[in-house]
Amino acid sequence: MSEADLQTKLADLADGLRGLDSVLVAFSGGADSAFLLAAATRVLGPDRVVAATAESSSLPRAELAAAAAFAASLGVRHLTPVTDEMSRPGYVANAGNRCYFCKAELLDVLHPLADSLGLARVATGTNADDARAGFRPGIRAAAERGAVTPLLDAGLTKDEVRRASRAWGLVTADKPAAACLSSRIAYGIEVTPQRLNRVERAEVGLRAALAAADIAVQNLRVRDLGDVARVEVDAHLVEAVSGRPDLLQAVEGFDTVEVDPRGFRSGSMNELLPDRASFR
Repeated sequence: MSEADLQTKLADLADGLRGLDSVLVAFSGGADSAFLLAAATRVLGPDRVVAATAESSSLPRAELAAAAAFAASLGVRHLTPVTDEMSRPGYVANAGNRCYFCKAELLDVLHPLADSLGLARVATGTNADDARAGFRPGIRAAAERGAVTPLLDAGLTKDEVRRASRAWGLVTADKPAAACLSSRIAYGIEVTPQRLNRVERAEVGLRAALAAADIAVQNLRVRDLGDVARVEVDAHLVEAVSGRPDLLQAVEGFDTVEVDPRGFRSGSMNELLPDRASFR
């Protein structure tokens, strides 16, 4: 993708945002929604944009703090409405379509919030790559509830979002993917606050242990397979981490801790689904 093509897409994004008049951005704190929030603020001004980061047991505490700081840097009002995914049986059951129920809960909370604030639309950070992924039940839930997708509409890919973010000096430009904590729990195992807390403590503990050992990890996941914790780290670090059982002791609360030899893969839990099409 040439620089001229990227600028054309950014111009299309600006046109699309201008047409919204005002917007509530579903702001997870990740690179995509952060870029969308920054773009909306540039086009519409901070008085016509509000960021909303859902506060729930599936959101790591560090992500909430980082999201608040980013919104403040833009001069945008930042709200933290509470969502209750646990009230939805489909979410707790954790079948392959769990993300549908999570996104449904989010949008069912954000739309009334936008209405109360006099904001015209609710926007998500879905990008063009997300739409081509082929297995994103959450995208369907958002579409059914009328959420707009300015990045997708402009054809912006993840790489282009990061390139534009760097050009704008956004601190999220190279931020690693940070899916919700429930994505760490193997499908078929119920999502509970206790499991989410165990995963978060395990990841925080292991990241700290690796830092203390001068092992610089970017991507790290602790997958909950029941009694087994499967650790995923950047592929080039697999051998180093596998050879340090003392560091793996930081992953507490599981009977067994193992390191995935293939390394970190976003959405690796989807590999275990026998028939993804049935959950779309």
